[in-house]
Amino acid sequence: MSVEREAMEFDVLIVGGGPAGLAAAIRLKQLAPDASVCLVEKGSEIGAHILSGAVLEPRALDELIPDWRDDPPALATPARDDRFMFLTETKAYKLPTPPQMNNHGNYIVSLGNVCRWLGAKAEALGVEIYPGFAASETIIEDGQVRGVVAGVMGIGKDGEEGPNYQPGMELRASYTLFGEGCRGSLTKKLFETYSLREGVQPQTFGLGMKELWEIPKEKHTPGLIWHSVGWPVKSDTYGGSWLYMLGDNLVSIGFVVGLDYGNPWLSPFDEFQRFKHHPAVAAMLEGGKRIAYGARALNEGGFQSIPKLVFPGGAIIGDSAGFLNVPKIKGTHTAMKSGMLAAEAIAAALTAEERAPVLEAYPTSLKASWVWSELEGVRNIRPGFAKFGLWGGMINAALETYITRGKSPWTLAHHDDHAQLKKAADAPKIAYPKPDGVLSFDRLSSVFLSNTNHEEDQPAHLKLKDPSRWKAVNFDTFGSPESRYCPAGVYEAVGVEEGQPRLQINAQNCVHCKTCDIKDPTQNIDWCTPEGAGGPNYIGGM
Repeated sequence: MSVEREAMEFDVLIVGGGPAGLAAAIRLKQLAPDASVCLVEKGSEIGAHILSGAVLEPRALDELIPDWRDDPPALATPARDDRFMFLTETKAYKLPTPPQMNNHGNYIVSLGNVCRWLGAKAEALGVEIYPGFAASETIIEDGQVRGVVAGVMGIGKDGEEGPNYQPGMELRASYTLFGEGCRGSLTKKLFETYSLREGVQPQTFGLGMKELWEIPKEKHTPGLIWHSVGWPVKSDTYGGSWLYMLGDNLVSIGFVVGLDYGNPWLSPFDEFQRFKHHPAVAAMLEGGKRIAYGARALNEGGFQSIPKLVFPGGAIIGDSAGFLNVPKIKGTHTAMKSGMLAAEAIAAALTAEERAPVLEAYPTSLKASWVWSELEGVRNIRPGFAKFGLWGGMINAALETYITRGKSPWTLAHHDDHAQLKKAADAPKIAYPKPDGVLSFDRLSSVFLSNTNHEEDQPAHLKLKDPSRWKAVNFDTFGSPESRYCPAGVYEAVGVEEGQPRLQINAQNCVHCKTCDIKDPTQNIDWCTPEGAGGPNYIGGM
């Protein structure tokens, strides 16, 4: 049965209020002030779902808003001291800083604050922004994207319309840009509908977990940028840390684990908690207090995993496509530039005598831009770690950086992360220490600090395509890995002691990191969009 909805018409619709979507909105209004531009964001406000380290390379921002330093986002702190460390269990050894990790001229920022700041700039230019408005369905007519359905609310767990039911609205546009971030729920369907991943390498991902700490001012070094590899993960697992000091007393600390790891007993969250007990790290956090927590997946495939970016009526921008420069540990500048280039293609199309359905100018200009050459030059570094491990990967990175300078006559391949797990019986179990409540913490207290909440009476946004697969595959073969790779305690194997194991899904805990959608060994978990404003509400500083 079709649902009757009100419709609103725009020249351009943007799905997602991250750096790419906001940059696109601003650039559009700069070039086409009379164009009607609407941006929808599933978070309760712009920035609510934004999580990153983050060190900002201002190249794209300089192009978009040249005088931004006269009125910068809150907490923007100039980078001053780069340190790249190799950790053993008790020691920290300083390594030469790779040139890609030289942060001279960059800024430590709260990416959430940057997006709030960009949102204000966009609204001042006349962009209509609707936060808490989740896009749940793409409107496709005669093979062309015509917009999205957004704002559906009040459907109960039983699938029936509740007393507060709202059918949502059809937001229609000549062009729709999808900037949903990593593993966007609508974007992954567009990949299938338009075969956008045909002929490119599989995307590979990392899980990034972050905490925000307040530390005593006398221990705070504004502008310190500290990265590490090595302990606590083994050399066959891609991973590493960051620690950035910003503002007067804030520390952004986090850990990334590549989701191509093989041991199903590994818990990225517990590796992060264990990492903070390293003497060098604990010394920097001593006397401090953890005030926020979050997690999100990262597209790490880079150049060889970029999908086809355009289709009739729309385009994909930002981390939905995957423009992260892994060796730089940065993707905000490339995401913003992709949004700007898409906006320029749309601005030209809007003034053409006949509006072309496919924005071919966007991928053409992207391939001619610094984004393309930057990603092409580092394309072999991330897969080198997957192929050769930590030490071989570092040798390969040195070769690519200093000898071939990104011009090697070969391109290393990626693999599907979900296919890399070993059977539980063939992998060593990992014993993690209990959290001490001072440096390390459990999942539930962490989720509490993410301010995560979902309307309880709604259909679960985490679905098993085939529920019977969980016991036969996930539990019996892989030992229920989802109970460990989820950084929010969403998945629990219960009834094990009684001999009747079943999967309990605590969807209320979900911080929208998308790891389950990526790492499930048979791709049986489907992450769908919950009601708008659900999920985390990250504070300023995250």
